[in-house]
Amino acid sequence: MSITKNGNAVWQGGLKDGKGTVSTQSGVLDEASYSFAKRFEGEGGSNPEELIGAAHASCYSMALSMILGEAGYTPERIATQADVSLVEDESGFSISKIHLQTRASVPGADQAAFEDAANKAKAGCPVSKLFNAEISLDAKLEG
Repeated sequence: MSITKNGNAVWQGGLKDGKGTVSTQSGVLDEASYSFAKRFEGEGGSNPEELIGAAHASCYSMALSMILGEAGYTPERIATQADVSLVEDESGFSISKIHLQTRASVPGADQAAFEDAANKAKAGCPVSKLFNAEISLDAKLEG
């Protein structure tokens, strides 16, 4: 099985004075703005790291629900936060780590069973695997 989803971004201008929009296939994001100031200077609005965090937290929560279900548990609630750390070094910017924090209500599960499922979800969720993924590119200069 293979499923393809897409996201789109448009950037106009230089790095610090430019601006961009990001959209998703579903329309949940429709030309949401992003900029240097939103990413690096604390201005309100979205940025790529925030979107990665949301994607990772949601994927992880679904994976955890699946693994708990396979173990015979039905979670009432799973709340996950993904803190994405962007750092700059001599080679430029990179995402150095993502810290997942999850809290769940799972009737009948003990801490050991929950921790086992949580660790399996961390290793198995598709977004966790993304950080070692092959990246392909189709680049065309227009205009």
